[in-house]
Amino acid sequence: MAEFDMSQVQCGARNRRTPYYEATQRYGPQGFTVYNHMYFPIRYDTFEAEFEALLNDVTLWDVSVERCLEISGPDGFAFAQLLTPRDLSKCAVGQAKYVLICDSDGGVINDPVMTRMEENTFWFALASSDALLFARGLKNAYPDLEVTIREADVAPLQVQGPKSRQLMEELVGPEVLDLKYYWWMRAEIEGIPVVVTRTGWTSELGYEVYLTDTSRGVALWEAIIKAGEPYNIRPTGPSDIRRIEGGIFNWGADMTYENNPLELGLERLVDWELPDDASISLPALREIKQRGVSRMINGVELDGDPFPTLNNLKWPIVEDGDRVGKVTSAIYTPRLKKNIGYAWLPTDKSKLGTTVTVESEWGTRTATVVEMPFVDASKKIPVS
Repeated sequence: MAEFDMSQVQCGARNRRTPYYEATQRYGPQGFTVYNHMYFPIRYDTFEAEFEALLNDVTLWDVSVERCLEISGPDGFAFAQLLTPRDLSKCAVGQAKYVLICDSDGGVINDPVMTRMEENTFWFALASSDALLFARGLKNAYPDLEVTIREADVAPLQVQGPKSRQLMEELVGPEVLDLKYYWWMRAEIEGIPVVVTRTGWTSELGYEVYLTDTSRGVALWEAIIKAGEPYNIRPTGPSDIRRIEGGIFNWGADMTYENNPLELGLERLVDWELPDDASISLPALREIKQRGVSRMINGVELDGDPFPTLNNLKWPIVEDGDRVGKVTSAIYTPRLKKNIGYAWLPTDKSKLGTTVTVESEWGTRTATVVEMPFVDASKKIPVS
């Protein structure tokens, strides 16, 4: 297959390539973006074909752009807890949690999956924001804490889809079958050291494979591809169709540091019993909870013809000529045969059945507030 012409996105050596870059080029990527200052393949086929592969077989996806912020040292636990309002004492070594990194005003800096590697060592797999710099800056406010803040030299891949369990058993052995949802284990794949987690950004059954010797990226990629051939494995980019169906937000698109957990409906990620000084965001979040929020993010269905692709702009929601909200992510799902997405609306309009007018890239549409996730609300599929 033809290599992608990187001159279309590249100018100089400022952005980095992942350990899997050379391997991914062998499979004909059809586009790249930049994520956490690294090149990120967005697809190898149509988004619809990759969606079908995810639902029916197994997919391989280079997500090493999810750079791991590592917090370690004697005071690693205390510092990691400062970053998030979720109680990390409830996360065992060997376990992972979805957490929010929040600032002192309650704003969401990042929404990583956090893995507790040792008692005082934590990995935060970052969405595309400079949370490493945020953590380094925060360290200046706590000079007495003995802590090391760095980017861990690891590179995750996602192995996702209903056949991922059989593939992972073949790759690392039957012990992977005992790995619980949001837990991790160390393993080797053809002698290559990895950390395997039961996590993913797809709402499907899946795993993430963290390469801990980043000089061996091509070998690991090809080993997974070879073992996956009987399961019809396909390299893909991120499936925005499936992640929106599953109610997964994308930091930078659906929320930023201007939004807080309560507006996002993610209050479950705030442990109110923690003392104020445990996490820098808790005092502000308590104030927000007391006064209430004026806006919320909602699931919406949009009428009209199928959207040809994911929206590239945040669409205004208007009422009587005034902008009252915005659609952040919207796409057509062939499974539901509907246009679906997320919309920020005033709290009084964030009610099921409310209709609003959206000015989209493909004309004016009517959006109706509906429940989300749009598929598998109880999350039975990824936990299975």
